[in-house]
Amino acid sequence: MSDVVLVTGAGGFAGSYLVEHLLASPKRPKREGGSTSQTVVAWTRHTVDLLDRNRVRAAIGELRPTQVYHCAGKTHVAQSWRDSAQPLEDNVLATEFLFGALRDAGVRCRVLIPGSATVYAPSAEPIVESHTIAPANPYAISKLAQEQLALRAVEEDGLDVIVTRSFNHTGPRQTPAFVAPSMARQIALIERGQLEPVIKVGNLEARRDVTDVRDVVRAYVALMQSGATGVIYNVASGVARSIQSILDALVSRSHVPVRIEVDPARLRPNDVSVIAGDYSRLTAATGWRPEIPFDKMMDDLLSYWRSEARI
Repeated sequence: MSDVVLVTGAGGFAGSYLVEHLLASPKRPKREGGSTSQTVVAWTRHTVDLLDRNRVRAAIGELRPTQVYHCAGKTHVAQSWRDSAQPLEDNVLATEFLFGALRDAGVRCRVLIPGSATVYAPSAEPIVESHTIAPANPYAISKLAQEQLALRAVEEDGLDVIVTRSFNHTGPRQTPAFVAPSMARQIALIERGQLEPVIKVGNLEARRDVTDVRDVVRAYVALMQSGATGVIYNVASGVARSIQSILDALVSRSHVPVRIEVDPARLRPNDVSVIAGDYSRLTAATGWRPEIPFDKMMDDLLSYWRSEARI
């Protein structure tokens, strides 16, 4: 029987790129103690409500995956302030149902849980995995609870789980609810004459570690092959860039003049001033390093919205 790789949230931002990467890179090296090299020959989509325990159990029992990338969940900090219960359901309860289904079905597989760097306390220096934990918003709290579920599953149930703390990532197809695609979309609409020549922004002084999503999913695949069970890994670029610098990079690519206007609705009630990650543990385990330059990330993001932007 062929090995089954399950990607939850495959229709989402990172999940869709992960599926594309797996299909484009069919041969995956043998992991020590694991199965022989695998070839992805086909893929199918299953629609399952991850908050329906019985349907999750049935799907896992049918598919019996050998690898699970659990990319499904709520991902937006600002929205978590408006509905603090939703990220707890989608990030914590859904993960518990997934682990429960694997335990009930006796499925022995490797699971990667993409967590979030928002669990960390702010730091002026690149953050290592042993840095102080201080989640400052409902989304971050949900992600910390999710990773604690994962570590408990390793210790108490013997499941083979790896956790990441992924820093900000962006690229084509990311919803404009996030800052970089929001600004790129606005520029594309201004260039078409569909929007007045004003880019509305939030806090421009905040500094964020932003990695291209294609590099991020490469890290996930590398960790699935070479990461250590029960270990947490930062996925980051190692560079903190101001939102102002991201805006400047996009505006410099604009075909028409634009002006900048702060929109109070885009300001977060508890915004972290600076965050950047140290990815040396990830590199030591897998050899991974970010490959896509910042300029290409900006070029591709703006090109996408020039072809896709709609009001």
